[in-house]
Amino acid sequence: MGYSTFGRHVTLDAWGVQFDLINNEAWLTCQMIEAAEFCGATILSVQSKQFQPQGATILVMLAESHLSIHTYPERGFAAIDCYTCGDSVDPQMAVEYLVRVLNPERINIKKLIRGVGEILVETPEIATLLTVK
Repeated sequence: MGYSTFGRHVTLDAWGVQFDLINNEAWLTCQMIEAAEFCGATILSVQSKQFQPQGATILVMLAESHLSIHTYPERGFAAIDCYTCGDSVDPQMAVEYLVRVLNPERINIKKLIRGVGEILVETPEIATLLTVK
């Protein structure tokens, strides 16, 4: 039995996020775990780091690949990234969950379709856009 090389990679830049939300490693870690579970992914491990004087990085290693966030609270900015192999887990669901809890003022999102030849780039519409200011 062969493995599929197909994967979806959703990247999102979130601007205008409340400082206290994206400067809280423990809270962000809980939200990242919730996002991974929400999209049906299998969590293998979680690593996190709170930076001084501010900022955090959380990496959730998934059986299907990864979910990460890098924050710059002084800029109100968070970079979110979710890549999943195969078609059983939808990384966009994890990203949408994070947009709902972070409630940014604006977002930029791209979805890359990988592993099927040339990388295809899409700009998906997400349901949470309605909740973004």
